[in-house]
Amino acid sequence: MPVSLLWAVDVYGRVYSLSTGGQQWEQCHDAVLEFKRVTAVQQCCWGIACDHHIYLNVHSSDVPIRYQEETYENQRWNPKDNFSDHLLPSDRWHWSDITGLEHQPLDSFLLPSTNWEWEGDWYVDENFGGEPTEKGGWTYAMDFPATYMKDKKWNSCVRRRRWIRYRRYKATDTWAKIPSEGQSGPLPDPFNDISCGGWEISEEPRGRLSLWAVSLQGKVWFRDGIHHHSPEGDGWEEVSLPGEVVQISCGPGDLVWAVLWEGQLIVREGITRDSPQGSSWVVVDSPNPEAGAIHVAVGDNVVWAVTKDNKVWFRRGINSHNPCGSGWIGMVGEMVMVNVGLNDQVWGISCVDRAVYFRQGVTSSELSGKAWKVVNVPRDGDIRSHSSASISIGACSSSPPPEPPPIDPDIPKPRIPKVTSDSFISEMLSDQEVALGEPEAKCPLPALVLSPSLSGGLGDPQWSNVDLEETQTHLAVGPAGVRGDSPDTCSLSSVATYTLCQGDPYGADEHPLWAWVSGGGCALASSVQSMSLSISPAQTAAWRKQIFEQLSERSKREMDHFKHYEQSVWVKKGTMQWWRDWKPHKWVDVRFALEQFSGPEGNQDGILFLYYNFNEEKKYLHAFINEVTILVPVLNDSKHTFAVYTAERTKQRWPIRLAAATELALLSVSCCDSRGIQGPPSKQAIWSVTCKGDIFVCEPSPSLEACPYPTPCDQMFWRQVGGHLRLVECNSLGVVWGVGYDHTAWVYTGGYGGGIFQDNIYTQTDVKCVYIYENQRWNPVTGYTNRGLPTDRYMWSDATGLQECTKANTKPPSPHWTWVADWTIDYGISGGTDREGWQYAADFPTSYHGHKTLKDFVRRRRWARKCKLTTTGPWQEVPPIPLSDVTIVLCGAQSSVEPIPLWAISNKGDVGCVYQPFKSISIGGANQVWAIARDGSAFYRGSVSSESPAGDCWYHIPCPGRQKLQQVSVGRTSVYTVDQNGNLWFRQGLTPSYPQGSSWEHICNNVRKVSVGPLDQVWIIADKVQGSHSLSCGTVCHRLGVQPMEPKGQSWDYGIGGGWDHITVRGNSIEAPRVRMPSLTPSLTGPPPPRSLLPVMITEMENGNAVRC
Repeated sequence: MPVSLLWAVDVYGRVYSLSTGGQQWEQCHDAVLEFKRVTAVQQCCWGIACDHHIYLNVHSSDVPIRYQEETYENQRWNPKDNFSDHLLPSDRWHWSDITGLEHQPLDSFLLPSTNWEWEGDWYVDENFGGEPTEKGGWTYAMDFPATYMKDKKWNSCVRRRRWIRYRRYKATDTWAKIPSEGQSGPLPDPFNDISCGGWEISEEPRGRLSLWAVSLQGKVWFRDGIHHHSPEGDGWEEVSLPGEVVQISCGPGDLVWAVLWEGQLIVREGITRDSPQGSSWVVVDSPNPEAGAIHVAVGDNVVWAVTKDNKVWFRRGINSHNPCGSGWIGMVGEMVMVNVGLNDQVWGISCVDRAVYFRQGVTSSELSGKAWKVVNVPRDGDIRSHSSASISIGACSSSPPPEPPPIDPDIPKPRIPKVTSDSFISEMLSDQEVALGEPEAKCPLPALVLSPSLSGGLGDPQWSNVDLEETQTHLAVGPAGVRGDSPDTCSLSSVATYTLCQGDPYGADEHPLWAWVSGGGCALASSVQSMSLSISPAQTAAWRKQIFEQLSERSKREMDHFKHYEQSVWVKKGTMQWWRDWKPHKWVDVRFALEQFSGPEGNQDGILFLYYNFNEEKKYLHAFINEVTILVPVLNDSKHTFAVYTAERTKQRWPIRLAAATELALLSVSCCDSRGIQGPPSKQAIWSVTCKGDIFVCEPSPSLEACPYPTPCDQMFWRQVGGHLRLVECNSLGVVWGVGYDHTAWVYTGGYGGGIFQDNIYTQTDVKCVYIYENQRWNPVTGYTNRGLPTDRYMWSDATGLQECTKANTKPPSPHWTWVADWTIDYGISGGTDREGWQYAADFPTSYHGHKTLKDFVRRRRWARKCKLTTTGPWQEVPPIPLSDVTIVLCGAQSSVEPIPLWAISNKGDVGCVYQPFKSISIGGANQVWAIARDGSAFYRGSVSSESPAGDCWYHIPCPGRQKLQQVSVGRTSVYTVDQNGNLWFRQGLTPSYPQGSSWEHICNNVRKVSVGPLDQVWIIADKVQGSHSLSCGTVCHRLGVQPMEPKGQSWDYGIGGGWDHITVRGNSIEAPRVRMPSLTPSLTGPPPPRSLLPVMITEMENGNAVRC
């Protein structure tokens, strides 16, 4: 899981964070003031300091927070001045927004706060719809507003150009003060409590958060406009209340609960995407009428509460349809406060020892958990002061905390406060007795100011004032350690000032006394039982490797005595299901037998038999294990299915489909044994990914790129590697990176195998969305309804409308996936939506748009539901930036590059210092970096070298034939791209002096992905490849005839498919053996030379859209 942080505040106001990959509590030393409480999410942490102001700490990232400001310069043509800023009275402003309705001169753009800075000056955008404009960036039209074009025509009477400037958020990893100002000015009273959440309400805008705050007078305020490009938000809005609130809690979704002064609880209702503040409150009684509630914490589907007697309560029946729940359940334990984090994990602070506890056993099926366990982790100060001591890292014990060392009975024992209050620091200070006669030099002292009525003793500290600022003035101190009266200390007359040590207030063996904890940004796996925040997987433990080594040695020692015995035949029998090849196609129960034996050369071999009945006659199918080229898992929502391919069945695109729960692993091991393949893939391996996310590798033979007799693609053997990814990229130095469907980056560990024969295997998760469509048709009586015409699509369907998909019958892609969220409306669909998520069109299927017109008789909206896959594989997560594409520099087989350049695109489209979001990037030989922007335009990065690996600027490359490009791959000397219509293009004219090239040449169509290797070899994922029964989508193809004098190649050779989505050959740098070509003149006496049998080329079609599988 990704590294995340648990935040906590001790009773002295010091803020600490504990990383799930760390070993200790780290103190935030940049905090100037002491803090009362914090609320954290994954990207930031909010806090209330003891000055009652709110502060924000945004975590730093390799991708900065940047916001694009833009304005348009408009001009009109006239016979006298040509194009000028002299516009008609009815025209738009000279400087305006894109609509022309708002006046936006360049000097009107100001920074939102001092936490922002400008990246540079204003510049003109010379990119228009993916095409470069003329110098100056002007686009022309006949009038305002109209359709703009980059070329000037005779009737172009107006023109405009876009000016862009970027600002960057600079206050990262530090506490930035948030102004306490509402819509009508400063807020009337300071804040007392704060809670952040709501990131699951909507994904638009990205990073959207809800921040709720409570003032000292019991009012509730909502911070509006918090999202990724505005982490501070816009302003405060007051929320009406049925009473005075003392504490509030906001969950990741639409759950918001608060505690009233009388001890009752209130629940916010009506929270939606368009109304994150909600609409009304509902009162819920306290769990204990005699002891009202003092604290509440909410998560996704849980609510926890603490009453005045420190009892902990769990609210049952909480869900999105019933935010109030149905009843309270008393839990074991007494806590000062509790907090709910990610995955509904619960944290708390005990009222007995002020230690942080977590709730063990919290799962989706048992949200209340099982038991409390203490988080026993040292502080950074403890490790520095005990550097020679042995410390148990990241461990949390279920046993009680260790007893403190014996103390002198003459020294009074400090009292531990039992409740968390706004004056907890004052309360702690009131319990400290000043040791008279100690030298002041032992510890620097701030001032503690008490009222005159309390100067005689410390028995009643409720009216004590704490000066939280460090004393800047050197005051005279008497021999008793009490500061004398001074008018510089306070405006009050005759006050007594007591000293407080600024050093470490805890003893050598004392654990911190915690006052507040926040786990809103801390992600822990639900399977964690012993609560170890930095636990290492058991697969990498030393004892595991030692046991494996001992078992291997014992097995070898015992098997050596039986080498002279004849090897016997091993037979595995069982039952499975087989998909019948002929009509009616259906699953048939069959018996199978896997016979394994030693081959003539001592290698393992075998045969798979399938026995079935047809017309009351017993028949069988068989496949030789050494002829199997791949075993592919197939998507099925109810069965564990897979396909068996041989070279012949690969040509026909007609595999043997089987359904079995466990036999796939057995067959995979048998296939690898028959070919003598063991251990991890080599550095030269070819990697590919299916549409399902399964990862396969193939060990290339030296003759794979031979000319004119290469190894046929259909004879290549592919084996599966554990894990689940959307794409994989590699190079010949063994560096392999992958990106999941949830944009998580993973790096290959060099592991391999399955079962007990594995190494460097870790847990891997992936999340993706399943989409269904709700369709409606308009009629003059009832308007839009779910009653369509007989020829219409299903009212609940997939994207094509051909398959019925309702919320009830739609299942996860396979049994390996599980739902992790409920169905929600997707507002991010291409074309835009209205406020309710609908898209409108004239009929099914046509182009959809997000606003209704008089000609729109049908509408649809997309529903999304997230599902999660948990598997294992040789992959380790690369935090913390989510990526959409990655590329690694090409290298030769014998080259050594230190360090290895790697380029990546974040899921926002950021890469390097680019002013436009990208979607594809590739780095080739000689540090050539090409990228594709989201608008389909191509860019080349200039001046990239080993001395300057980031380059200096981007060059805009015109697209081929007004096509919008989708993906790019750069080889040693070749550049290939794929456009949105599935056309493959080759860049001509690349030279060392002009690396941008001169023009594009069309190669073929029906291409989904392209990969160019370090030898300029070309491999693609092709669609619409003809098989024996139908067209195959997602087929691996190899370009034949690629040579230095013929970089475009000649024809295609078909490999495994369909169902493939990605391939990379960027690690295969094996040079083909040189073959001596026979003489072209036939010998008069000898036989004629053999003819070269090249496969058929891909059928040429008219820019057909690629069919997705």
